[in-house]
Amino acid sequence: MNFPDYDDSTAFLGDWGPFQKTVFFLLCLSIIPNGFTGLSMVFMGDTPAHRCLIPAALNITDEWRNATIPLEEDEQNRDSRFSKCSRHRIDVVKNYSDRGLLPWVDVNVSDIPREGCLDGWEYDTGTYISTIVSEWDLVCSDDWRAPLTSSLFFCGVLTGSVMSGQMSDRFGRKKVLFVTMGIQTVFTFIQVFSPSWQIFCLLFFIVGMGQISNYVAAFVLGMEILSPSIRDIYSTLGVCLFFSIGYMMLPLAAYFLRDWRMLLLAFTVPGFFCMLLWWFIPESPRWLLSQGRVDEAEAILRKAGQMNGVKVPDVIFPLTQTRETAGRLLRTYSLCDLVKSCNICCITVLLCLVWSAISVGYCALSLNTSSLHGNIYLNCLLSAAVEVPALIMAWLMLRHWPRRLCLSSTLSLGGLVLLFIHLIPQRGYYRSLPYILIGSVNILSGLLSLLLPESLGSPLPETISHMQTVSGFRKRYSSNSPTDRKSDEEHESEHL
Repeated sequence: MNFPDYDDSTAFLGDWGPFQKTVFFLLCLSIIPNGFTGLSMVFMGDTPAHRCLIPAALNITDEWRNATIPLEEDEQNRDSRFSKCSRHRIDVVKNYSDRGLLPWVDVNVSDIPREGCLDGWEYDTGTYISTIVSEWDLVCSDDWRAPLTSSLFFCGVLTGSVMSGQMSDRFGRKKVLFVTMGIQTVFTFIQVFSPSWQIFCLLFFIVGMGQISNYVAAFVLGMEILSPSIRDIYSTLGVCLFFSIGYMMLPLAAYFLRDWRMLLLAFTVPGFFCMLLWWFIPESPRWLLSQGRVDEAEAILRKAGQMNGVKVPDVIFPLTQTRETAGRLLRTYSLCDLVKSCNICCITVLLCLVWSAISVGYCALSLNTSSLHGNIYLNCLLSAAVEVPALIMAWLMLRHWPRRLCLSSTLSLGGLVLLFIHLIPQRGYYRSLPYILIGSVNILSGLLSLLLPESLGSPLPETISHMQTVSGFRKRYSSNSPTDRKSDEEHESEHL
């Protein structure tokens, strides 16, 4: 099946008319909920200051109540603090209290045996009313559960990343965008009523699946509809910037909503409003063409032409075969096609490594804002706000620099900065090993990214046969002429 070049066929629409502006802005709006959903654990999963609970009904003197929690040396802060996970044995303390003995006067308190927090914990409420940590006591022997909660969310993200592409290829970009947006919103709402940590984690896993799926669907939908000259700004100052806006909304909402359930409930409101965009965001005409649904693709483009006030050709996509049989003759692809060819397999592996390094670095730094000194709300807001100039810089670099240079330089610079963290004097909370590992992976990825093919000023490959002509150090496919495209498509048709 020979389709003419899509960008050439739709050039009559122009680059930046009312249709493109509407699609650009509405798709970017749909990204905002992803910004605060993906990083909500910064506040929901933070661990407030805590110590063992001394039952109020226990009849002991105030002196002994204050002395029941032992002091421990804090190696990081180089001072003493109350123990978070132990207390002096209550029966011994009560015996001394009943006998009228005074701590540190009549009794050496440090000699009293210790026990765990058998009656639970009391949490400082100066920063939060409640978090999932204080709700389900995810501290001391259960402190592994809080980071596991974030890990399960990203397991959902991984699952959604694998599934979303296949689903959008089969059912369409628009359907997957709004179905997964609904999944993210509805299951976030159900999370508010989680009766246990286990149920919360299960729901969070599903939320992660929906969160990445609608993000990817919106990204692909915009890239397929918008013209090549707009794709750079859409992928940087569009999608990524609106994600950062959602990220900046997170600390603002968390500052006024200190209870994790109320905070989570507030996160569902924008998602329900975004569902209304169904009636304004079109399906991808490019995807409809791939399914042989030419009439529907042309109908969308004719409506777009009316919005832009331009004349629409009588026939937008001329076909050599009937439209009824077009969809049945087109071959479908799967993830296996990414590894069948040595060339495509190498590019895929390199891109997976680069994306893994970027994701690990970004998420680790963003989720770690609660561990930094200072005000957690201000730290999180600054972490989000710093993305704005970074995205502007990325957009300018993509417009003027080779793609490989942009990727390699930023990854290597970020990795070097992380490696320098261990040179900072050890005052307060300090653990350098994770940053050293992340920094090393970023530098390695930055160097390996130089092996990727350059795409600046080049047409994007549209078929597997086109992709097989792309190599790492040079790009053999350089012609965009109709003759060369036709020969490639004829080569592709041999495999159909």
